[in-house]
Amino acid sequence: MAYQPIEPDDRLESGPEGLEFKSFLGEDVGAQGNSSAQNPAVSTGYYGEQPATSSSGFWTIEYYQKYFDVDTKMVLTRCYTTLLPTSSSYLTTHLTPSVDLYGPFWTLTTLIFSLFVFSSLASSISSYLSSAPITYDFQLLSIAVTLVYTYGLGIPIILWVVLRYLGVGEWSPVEAVAVFGYGQFVWIPVSILCVIPVPILRWSLVGVAFLFSGYFLVANIYPILASAEQKATRLLVIILVILHAALALTFKVLFFSYYVVEAIGGKDPLGGEGPGAVSSAVSTATATLM
Repeated sequence: MAYQPIEPDDRLESGPEGLEFKSFLGEDVGAQGNSSAQNPAVSTGYYGEQPATSSSGFWTIEYYQKYFDVDTKMVLTRCYTTLLPTSSSYLTTHLTPSVDLYGPFWTLTTLIFSLFVFSSLASSISSYLSSAPITYDFQLLSIAVTLVYTYGLGIPIILWVVLRYLGVGEWSPVEAVAVFGYGQFVWIPVSILCVIPVPILRWSLVGVAFLFSGYFLVANIYPILASAEQKATRLLVIILVILHAALALTFKVLFFSYYVVEAIGGKDPLGGEGPGAVSSAVSTATATLM
């Protein structure tokens, strides 16, 4: 078997002038390949950057995740700053740009727990000092849930709907709920202090809580009402003050009207005849408010 020698081709060894490779894919593909080589994360693979998708709808969990992205320090700061007289710009100072629903929800839930637990404790103390049998009214828990969630969640949503109908779009429903929710924080320490069975002290504490929370709500809601073209919209603040006063009176009458047989610190102007009793006129007024 004979082998034929192969002569080298001078054109293959002549370099670029002899043999050239030309791309027919265009310059864009080449630029994309170079950028992918420089940055491996930018690719069409599973680990690369995925194309942006449309925002989630309000019926999905992903839509509400951003409203619960807060830590304990931020929530506590937003709670105690509602007690400061300089909290009139609460929306722009503390809630912008990361308004949340976590703090308002747990503020209202803690208030419900405080109202029921400490009113039951006040009833137990009064019954013990009066040598009366200790009873627990679990119906107060359902009343507290209905009252607090209706005022802290329902009223701001209704107010937002009314303002939208009147052409006021200065705030969102989440901001409305946040203002009302954080604004009820003052009632939590007041419900603890109202365990003391002294009528004048309880009325003083309820009055202080009404003034602090009422001022906070008016200072942050009135600028929104004032931005409306209809000047009559500002009158809504009067309705809010009346509702807030009714809430404070209901808290006092339903949850903190427990006294010993011999009342300590003077007679309660709206108190009843015994531990846990309230006058029929106050009960009728409370039922009307609810």
